[in-house]
Formats: sequence, structure tokens, C-alpha cells
Amino acid sequence: MIETGRIWFNGELKEHDDAKVHVLSHVLHYGSGCFEGIRLYKLKNGKSAVFRLKEHIDRLYDSCKIYKMEVPYTKDEFIKGILDTIKTNKLEAGYIRPLIFRGYNQLGVNPTCNPVEAIIAAWKWGAYLGEEGLKNGIKVCVSSWRRPAPNTLPALAKASGNYLSSQLIKMEALDMGFEEGLALDYFGNISEGSGENIFLVKNGELLTPPMASSSLAGITRDVVVKIAKDLGLVVKYETLPREFLYLADEIFLTGTAAEITPVSSVDNIKVGCGSRGEITKKIQEEFFKIVEGENEKYREWLTIVE
Repeated sequence: MIETGRIWFNGELKEHDDAKVHVLSHVLHYGSGCFEGIRLYKLKNGKSAVFRLKEHIDRLYDSCKIYKMEVPYTKDEFIKGILDTIKTNKLEAGYIRPLIFRGYNQLGVNPTCNPVEAIIAAWKWGAYLGEEGLKNGIKVCVSSWRRPAPNTLPALAKASGNYLSSQLIKMEALDMGFEEGLALDYFGNISEGSGENIFLVKNGELLTPPMASSSLAGITRDVVVKIAKDLGLVVKYETLPREFLYLADEIFLTGTAAEITPVSSVDNIKVGCGSRGEITKKIQEEFFKIVEGENEKYREWLTIVE
């Protein structure tokens, strides 16, 4: 069970057991919520910093805009709520979960008469796919569940209901003995993992599906693109058929939770050498330098917790 300490709930810090919603809240019945996953890192200088906080909040508010939820807090107020939650829980490193959702008033598909509420929780959390996975890679499979087409559910919104698809992908993969599942898009091309973007390395170039392939506009994905360019690597956004997964020299998954996680095999077919590849390793190393405050070029991505 996750121990979160105090939780920011509609503008107030409440004890863990007092942060409650009504059982008839719209979000519980219809998935009407938008959320983010944000990392807090301990820097090499001993301070703590939230990584790319502004970008996460911008995406959160964009998601709410798509679903016509008017957030009752300014972005600055919400950012203050995140920092207050970190400080009250004396957290040095971990995971932050803001959620904006439709609360309790009326039930029915139309959500607009229900109040918009918000929570922020934070807790200690290590590697999402395991420390061993970060070093040696994870085994994945192509899921039988596809990502919804863009004209069914908006992939650019990080909405609670969208993740029902992710649950099916993840559970299927685990039931089959894999650590993660990869989804294809509505045309049968590569989309993303259950909660991660994907990069393939082929002939020294990075390939990643475009957002039109029902992929989330990942913040860590954007970080990887910038790191790759710093390293002199070519990055291509391309529609990628499934078989590219079996022909890639390296594959890695990216996300706030997953960070940079190598893939060792797909559908029991070995990727490259069957462990973390050299380009993946270089990108990983640069990523952790950035999040731990060792790269001055990207210091602006770190919001220090004072």
C-alpha cells in the first residue's frame, strides 16, 4: 500500500485518511479526470528538485481544456500546492500525482454540472520497471489491444478514462510472463507502451512514432530528443510497422515513471545484444545527469524545493 502522508485536497493539506471523495463522484463512474505523473529528484548537491514542473502543469491544464474542465486554480496556485505537498511530507525524492476530476452533484454522461476538484499526492518511489530493468532491459510483447483512433479518444489528453486501454495492455503482458506490453495504433503500426513512449535505434538513428500514431506527447520523450541532438544523433518521427520491433538494433521506453528503460526482447525475439545497447546507455547517462543537476544547459528544467 502506498503511504502518501498529507494530501493537498481542493486547496487544503489533509491527513491521508481524511482525503476522501463521495462514492457518487462523476469520476468514479465515468472516468472524468485528468492527471500527471511528476518526478522529484535529489540532486548531487543535496537539494531536491521537481523535474519539468511547468511542462507537466501545462499538459495537465491542456488535458482539462480538451475535456472542458475549468480548473478552479491558477497554474501558479497549483504549482505552489505541489511544492507545499512535497515540503509537508519532507520528501527528498519520489513521485508526484496531481489529479483534476469531476466531483459529486449529478450522475449521467454529461459532466458539466459536476464540480471540478483537485488533489495532489506525493510519495517515495523508485524505478517503475525495476532497477534491474534500467540496467539490463525488460521483456515486452506486442499487445492484442490496440490504441484507440484519434477520432475516438484524444491521445494528447492524459485522461483517466484513456488508461483503461493501458490496464488491458499491462495485465495481458503480465499474464503472459512479460514485464510490459506494446500497443499498435488503429492501422497496426507501433504506438507506445501501456504507459511509455517508445524509441527504436536503427543504423545509429533514433526512430519514434509520431503523435498521430495515438501516442501521448511525452515530456520524457521530448527530453530524449534534445539529448539525442546534443549527442549528434539523428531523430526521425516515422510511422513504424510492427516488424521494425524485431529488426531494431536497440529499443527503449521513456516516461516520467519508466525514465529510460531498455528493452531486451520483443515477443521473445532478442533485441540487438539482448541487453542495454550503447546508444541507450549514453542517453540514460545524460538523462540522469540532467535530472540530478549536473548539466547546466538544462538547469531551467529543475524547480528547486526551498
